Amino acid sequence: MATKLVAILLVLLICRGLPDMARLRNFSWWRAWLNQLGASSATMALVFGVGLPVLVCALLQVALHSVFFGLTGVVFAVAVLYYCWGPRDLERDVEAVAKAPDSTQRLVAAQALRADGQTSELAFTAEALVAAAFNAALARWFGVLFWFGLLGPGGALLYRLTQMLACIPELAERPLARRVAAILDWAPAHLMALALALASNFDAVFTTWRDYHHAHPQGYASFDPGFLDAIARASVDADVAADDEHAQTAHSPLIALDDAMVLVRRVLIVWLTLIALIVLGGWFG
Repeated sequence: MATKLVAILLVLLICRGLPDMARLRNFSWWRAWLNQLGASSATMALVFGVGLPVLVCALLQVALHSVFFGLTGVVFAVAVLYYCWGPRDLERDVEAVAKAPDSTQRLVAAQALRADGQTSELAFTAEALVAAAFNAALARWFGVLFWFGLLGPGGALLYRLTQMLACIPELAERPLARRVAAILDWAPAHLMALALALASNFDAVFTTWRDYHHAHPQGYASFDPGFLDAIARASVDADVAADDEHAQTAHSPLIALDDAMVLVRRVLIVWLTLIALIVLGGWFG
C-alpha cells in the first residue's frame, strides 16, 4: 500500500505541474484492438477487449514487482495510473468554465464536464453543474483511485477500459457493458459519499443519501449512482447557505461549481489521509 500511496502522490503532482502531458492518454490502440476483434457483443468485448489487456497489465505488474528493488514496479504503477487518470483534466475543465468571457462560451466550456458518451447538452444551472462535477470526479479520479488501491495498475486499467466500453454507442448489448461499469462505480461512489459526509455537512449528506435509497425500489442494493447527484447538491446547498458572503447567490452556477470543486478536493484529501493511515498502521503493526 505504501508503494500505491507514493504512486498516487506522484500522479497528482504530475497532473498539477505538467497538465499538458494529458495528451499522452491516447487509447486509439484499444479502439483498434476492438475493431480488429470485431466484437459484436458486449460479452466478447468485455472478455477480450477489456479482460485481455487487464491480464497483460496484471502479469507485468507481478513481473516488475521486485525488479531493481521494486523501483521498476513503482514506475510502472505511476505510468498506468497516470494513463488511466482523467482522461481529461477536471481542474482545467472547471477553470475554463470560470474564466470564459461570456455566457455563450461558458455554456460551451461546461460541455466538457459531461460524462463520456453523453450527447444531450448540459444545462448551465447550479444543479446540473454540481452533479456534473461530482460525476466527472467519480469517473476521472475516484473510480480509478479506488480500483488502483484495491488491485494495483491492473485495477486502474480495468476501470478505465470498462467505462470507455460502456460509452461506445455502436456496441451491441451495450446495457451489459453499462451494467458492469455501474457495478465498478458502486463502491467508490459510496466511499465518496462517506468522505463527503466527513468533509462537509454530515446531516445533509446522510439524510439525503438515506432518503434517496428509501425512495427507490432496490434501496441500498441498487447499482444506480444517482444518489451522488443528490448528496452533491445537498452538500453544496448546505455549504453555500452556511457562507454569509454567498448566501444571497446560492443559486449562481459559477459559485455552485466552485463550491462543488472545493468539496471534491476535500473528499480527495480524506481519501489520501485514509490511505496514509493504512500505510502507517501497517508499518507500526
